[in-house]
Amino acid sequence: MLLDCENYDKPVSFFYNQSGKNITSDWSRRDYIVVGVGLTVCLIVILSNLLVIAAIIKNRRLHFPIYYLLGNMAAADLFAGVSYLNLLFHTGPYTIGLTQHQWFVRGALVDMSLTASVANLLAVAVERHQTIFTMQLHSTMTKRRVVLLILGIWAVAIFMGLVPTMGWNCVCDLSTCSTTVPLYQRSFLVFWAVVNLLAFTVMVAMYTRIFVYVRHRFYGRPSLDDQVKYETVISLMKTVAIVLGAFVFCWTPGLVILLLDGLDCKGCQVLHYEKYCLALAECNSLVNPIIYSYRDEDMRRAFKEILCFLCNKSCGQQGEPAPLELSRNGDSTRSKNSSIRRPLFSSSSTSHG
Repeated sequence: MLLDCENYDKPVSFFYNQSGKNITSDWSRRDYIVVGVGLTVCLIVILSNLLVIAAIIKNRRLHFPIYYLLGNMAAADLFAGVSYLNLLFHTGPYTIGLTQHQWFVRGALVDMSLTASVANLLAVAVERHQTIFTMQLHSTMTKRRVVLLILGIWAVAIFMGLVPTMGWNCVCDLSTCSTTVPLYQRSFLVFWAVVNLLAFTVMVAMYTRIFVYVRHRFYGRPSLDDQVKYETVISLMKTVAIVLGAFVFCWTPGLVILLLDGLDCKGCQVLHYEKYCLALAECNSLVNPIIYSYRDEDMRRAFKEILCFLCNKSCGQQGEPAPLELSRNGDSTRSKNSSIRRPLFSSSSTSHG
């Protein structure tokens, strides 16, 4: 498609000069600091998310659809770490020597990681909405359906990442070029930002509805079994909601900058804030493993076991009691399996309202 365009063989620096985003081949002290810090963060992101994936694979208590999806979220964060690592070696002074193909690959990797994360969070929101409103703690979705869902998420991510390469760019029409992403059309930035911001809004609305429903469902029921059910649901929901909140907090500023650039806001100084927003977005991939280790006891225990194994240290039983589980008659018991497939709300609790 680009072969019919007179600009298809122009270097990336040509488009940067046209858009007013200056690049240079000279390395400054700031460039060295950015690459050094960024490289450290990327390596931590990759290793920490590998730890999350290993913990979910190792711990049978986490072999449920919600945790498979959270594991896929960790895979998306790991992919983000790899894409940012690639970006570090193709940005700053490196950018001036890139071909158009290399530049589009660089952008596609970042776009894919964001799309995979958003699609995965949306899948988690739908899964939580479906399970809670059908009075279950864990979804009855089969492993085959979970695998197909995960494959679908990555198919969408790959497609969205390749959209600019397939033609939605400004290589043949320089008047439509954006400022922050000089080879992307402004219309694509508007589409990209609006779609993701709408997805954020939908997910926040879904989780708000779930929290309101659960609180209303258990309101005024102080019995032990209802209290255990309530705490179990709320604990898992809070973990997922914190992950979503961190994602929205880290990515919204960058999406707003892209939206303003797409709308051709002349006085918005998008280039001044662009780097900070990208750094904040990168930090999101580092936050999720911290959330899991803080919020989820099973995940935390699996982290300890894996790290101790890697360090060749003996890690015996920690002596921690097993989590509370609900027996068939609704009584709270200690069990080796903290995950429940049975309905959350027993007949004794539903009969009151």
